[in-house]
Amino acid sequence: MSKTNLTETLADAKAMRGRPRSVECHGAILDAVLQLMQKDGYNAVTIEGVARHAGVGKQTIYRWWGSRAELILDAFANHAADLVPTPDRGSLREDLEVFINAGFKRLSRDYGAIMRGLMADAVLDPEFNEILREAFISRRRAATREILRRGVERGEIAPDTDLELMIDMLFGPVWFRLLVQHARLDAGFARQLVQAILAAFAPKRGRKPACDVRS
Repeated sequence: MSKTNLTETLADAKAMRGRPRSVECHGAILDAVLQLMQKDGYNAVTIEGVARHAGVGKQTIYRWWGSRAELILDAFANHAADLVPTPDRGSLREDLEVFINAGFKRLSRDYGAIMRGLMADAVLDPEFNEILREAFISRRRAATREILRRGVERGEIAPDTDLELMIDMLFGPVWFRLLVQHARLDAGFARQLVQAILAAFAPKRGRKPACDVRS
């Protein structure tokens, strides 16, 4: 997936504020958010700190983003957009493993804490919950849906498969491990998860018709 600026999506979820953005200033603010998160962690990022690091006034940030959570989501989602693969290697099993493993590698490094922080904010703020779904989660689901549709075309899963249910069953265990942190998100878990999902949605093979017996 190519890098996508999420400004328009965020604007659709919450009306834009103030005068048009300076591209350079906008980029400096988002870069400052990422640098501060990598240095100090999600919870340590403040509007005041971002403004100081980017060399802008706090009101500039508040004109463009409705909350700290929106600002962090915009920075994180734009940065992460380049890192979402939609592999097409001719095998649904392989494509899903590559896709899920790529996500695990990011979540196991810096991004796990960021996602937990964003999810916590979304639980407390229904409006931000909607923004998170539209600006970030829906894009991951769309990438997964594209991979699954190719699997349908190749006959690896049934044409009447409920792809939305399949996506929920793929992501559900991932979110659970990410939030509870009781077990690792690693290649072994990716293989187990994909194997279980594909077994559950494997196309049903009908019995072959009996051969005609001619005297």
